[in-house]
Parts: sequence; structure tokens; C-alpha cells
Amino acid sequence: MYRSHNCGELNASNINTEVTLAGWVQKSRDKGFMNWVDLRDRYGITQLIFDESRTDKTVFELAKTLGREFVIQVKGTVIEREAKNKNIPTGEIEILVSELTILNSALTPPFTIEDETDGGEDIRMKYRYLDIRRNPVKNSLLFRHKVAMEVRKYLSDLDFCEVETPYLIKSTPEGARDFVVPSRMNEGQFYALPQSPQTFKQLLMVGGMDKYFQIVKCFRDEDLRADRQPEFTQIDCEMAFVEQEDILNVFEGLTRHLLKEIKGIEVDKFPRITYDYAMKTYGNDKPDIRFGMKFGELNEFAQHKEFPVFNSAELVVGIAVPGAGNYTRKEIDGLIDWVKRPQVGASGMVYVKCNEDGTYKSSVDKFYDNDDLANWAKVTEANPGDMIFVLSGPANKTRAQLSALRMELATRLGLRNPEEFAPLWVVDFPLLELDEESGRYHAMHHPFTSPKPEDMALLETEPGKVRANAYDMVLNGNEIGGGSIRIHDKATQQLMFKYLGFTEEEAKAQFGFLMDAFQFGAPPHGGLAFGLDRLVAILGGQETIRDFIAFPKNNSGRDVMIDAPAAIDDAQLKELRIKVDIA
Repeated sequence: MYRSHNCGELNASNINTEVTLAGWVQKSRDKGFMNWVDLRDRYGITQLIFDESRTDKTVFELAKTLGREFVIQVKGTVIEREAKNKNIPTGEIEILVSELTILNSALTPPFTIEDETDGGEDIRMKYRYLDIRRNPVKNSLLFRHKVAMEVRKYLSDLDFCEVETPYLIKSTPEGARDFVVPSRMNEGQFYALPQSPQTFKQLLMVGGMDKYFQIVKCFRDEDLRADRQPEFTQIDCEMAFVEQEDILNVFEGLTRHLLKEIKGIEVDKFPRITYDYAMKTYGNDKPDIRFGMKFGELNEFAQHKEFPVFNSAELVVGIAVPGAGNYTRKEIDGLIDWVKRPQVGASGMVYVKCNEDGTYKSSVDKFYDNDDLANWAKVTEANPGDMIFVLSGPANKTRAQLSALRMELATRLGLRNPEEFAPLWVVDFPLLELDEESGRYHAMHHPFTSPKPEDMALLETEPGKVRANAYDMVLNGNEIGGGSIRIHDKATQQLMFKYLGFTEEEAKAQFGFLMDAFQFGAPPHGGLAFGLDRLVAILGGQETIRDFIAFPKNNSGRDVMIDAPAAIDDAQLKELRIKVDIA
């Protein structure tokens, strides 16, 4: 037995108990005649004491050789600690060591294994196995485990069955780029790693499984951001004989359950807004509703006033920033520079100070009087002491720019409290979106999403106006889940492929297996997938996902710890019949 107890459970009730502990040396303090060692494992820290007058001489001398991160086992007696540490659960006791075994020595780590480490991100990712020993990373992984267990518990209690689907599948042209895997036994042919188990979960509904879920790895070969990884984890779900309302109720219930069990927070029924409302009111389809600053469209009150910038714009739109009326000119100029950055792309910004006496001071006073600006304040719901910021230009582009400004201002004003949770549903997405470069329509979600029945007639005449039976769950300005009611008959699925530009031959080659399955009695079905990495990070009060993944990739999609991806040797390439030509 390596240990009778862990390093986080002993307290005053264990005094005079003989114990065996094992773990890593956090640090040691040598006072000559007495030596203290902090012993750490996953559960906590326990202080060991080696006393020249009470400890065997050989053990006492061996203790002096211990370095940071040595793996050791000790036996000893729990005694009361003279200088108690109220900051840790074991702070009332220490172990008077009688036996010491060095299980493994250790090199000095390249950074300190402490909550506030001196290691930068690159070095910590290279030595990720050491980083996991630190409490912030360790606790994030334990937190992820707790969330996953609550998901499994909730869904299993509702008779969902967890089913594994294949990782080696067929490459499809829709969505992001696939990771491809060469097949040695089938020359010149390739598998793809799944971007999601979409078609397989639909086939499980055809197979009569009725309620399916899977916590599953998915893969996308796409550009990376702080909240994206080339491999990520989904809570993937599907249900048969359901309508949209059934799906929303089940997974709203799951999210409420997680917020209550994980965070101790009760949340009322989630608000529901349409995609069109989200875009007009917040400038994006995943709005953060923890704060206001709703968009106010100002065309009616800002155009035809001899200000050419607004007169030539498709959209003039503003937001009222609470309490920002005292911003200095330097602060305002800084924000104007911020929106002009290439990442945002605005050409400029107009501002209006809402004075406490009911008057207004703007950067366009030459063109607008106090009554005009009062109308702006009314539309943007500005109060005395607020500041109105206004952008103009092409509608979609300008909304995206103002949305970025809204989020930046909310962050600066401390309005994005990570311990406050504001979920909502966004519904009625467009079924199709037009790619301006190719002139082709693409599925906004995926080609298996069902159109709203009442919009089917528009497919032939105005496909851009067809709404989808699709829905996204948004939490604190992040899309954490999305799904749809699926097409479940061959004729509608063929029609969908037609409007996406597939020939009959292409559709049959790519998805013939699914359309064939629909001919054998496919039930109405739909589902949803949560992004587990993102969900866990938000519940954990973070917006980046890396610390909630045991072994993440960096911004270049590389695992710097194991140095992957890497070249493979010529013999493997020859066996796979692959030629690599690197210019």
C-alpha cells in the first residue's frame, strides 16, 4: 500500500494516527536541526516534519536530499502543528515522519508548480504534464469531469442511450475542411475524421434508438482562435418523434440542471429571439444579454440633414453607453482609433454626450440641433450622463462593427461578469446563405436541416428568405449549442441538395446511404449538439478553452509537447503510396 490517506484529508481528528502518504515535494525548508517538507498530491498539501531529536538519523539525512517534485512515500504519526495554517484543510496538523522512501527523483522543473507560476504559456504547453500539477489546470480538468458526469446523469435519467459512432468516415464537401486519413488497404482512397456524427445519429433514429447522446471527439481542419481547437468535444444528441418545442424544452432543462448543480444558480425560462431580431438589435446571432446597449437605428432622424456621410449610408445605427458621458476627448479618440483598426474596419465614429441638464453635445453639432439629438437619445434609450456612439455604412458590415464596439465597451465597463449567466435561444435562422464570391447558396447549418413548412414554397422563388427549423443556445455572448429539426424524407432531401448546387450524381455519391435509409421508414427527428469545451469554460468563468483540455494544441494547431504534426518516414509513405513534394 503506497498510501493510507491522501494529502488533503487529514485534520485534528486524526492526531496520533499512524499514516502512510505519497506524493510530490512541493517545497522544503531546512533549519538545520529541523526540516519541513510540503507534500502534494491531487487532493491537497500536507506538511511533513523531520526532527533531528525525534527522527531516525538516516531518515533525517535522506530528507535533506529531497528536491522539488521528487516523488516520495512517508510513514509517520499525525501530530498537532504549532504554527497552524488556516488557508488549507490540513493546516492544523503535520506528520512526524518515521520512514522515508524516494520513489523517484526529479529534475528541477522549468517553471514553479504553483498557482501563480513564473512559466509563460509556451513553456507550460511544452511541459503540459507539469502544468497539470498546478491547481488552476488540475481544478479545470476536475470541473470538466463534473460537468460531463452531470450531463450523462441528466440525459440517462431521460432514457437517452449513449452510442459510439465511427471516427473513420467519408469526406464530404460541406462545412469546414476535413482531416483526411489514407487507407493502406484501399489504394488512393481516404477516410475523413468526423466534423460531427451528424449522419450517424440520424441513422440511429432510422434504426429506432429514439433518444441518443454521445460525448464525442470531432475534428475540423480550420483556422484557430482562443476558443477553437482542431479537435474538440461535443455533447451530441438526437431524438425521434419530436418537434422543435420538444428539443428546446429538453436541452433548456439540461442547461438549467448544469447551472443549478455546478454553479448553484436558478435560471428562469430562457428568452427566445429570432435571428432577424438578434442581428438588428445586437449585430450578431449570439448576443450577450447580461447588459443593455441595444442598437437604435437612426436613419429616420439622421439622414437628409446635409451630413453626407449619413445620407449616403445604407444604415445609421447607434448605442447608448451607460455613464460614459464623462469620457474625455482622449478616451473618445482612443475608441475612434479602436473601431478604425483593420479587425473592426469602421471608417470613423460619431459621438453624442447626453448632458445632465437635457442638452446634447456631439461631434456633428454643425449638422444637427438639440431636437435632432434628443430623437437619437430616444431611439437608443440614452439617459442623462450616457454617451451615444454612432456608426454608418453598409447594413451588415456596420452592424458587425457596432457589435464589436458594444462588446469592447462592456468589457471595459465591467459589464461582463463571468459569475452571471444569461442564456437564451436564437430561432428562425435562414435556411440558406448566399456566397457572394461563388454565387452559390450554402446551408447555414448543414444540408440536413428542415425548412419551416410554411416557407417551402419560397425555395423555388426566393431561397434566401426560407427560414430553417434551426435553433442555437447562447450563453453570455457565446454559442454553446445548436441544432435543428432534420429532413426525414428522400424527396425533400433531394430538393435541398438541388438548391445547394449538387447534381443528382454528386448527391447520390456523397449521401446516397442516407437517402436510401429514409426510404425504410425514417421517423421525424431532430437534435442538438453542445460544444463541451466552450460550455465548461464559460461555466468555469473563462472565455478560452485551453485550460479545460488536458492536452491542447497551440494557435498553429501544434502539440508542442509531443511535436505533432510531424513527418513520417519514407517507408510509411511508400506503404501508403503517397508522394510528398515539399517545395
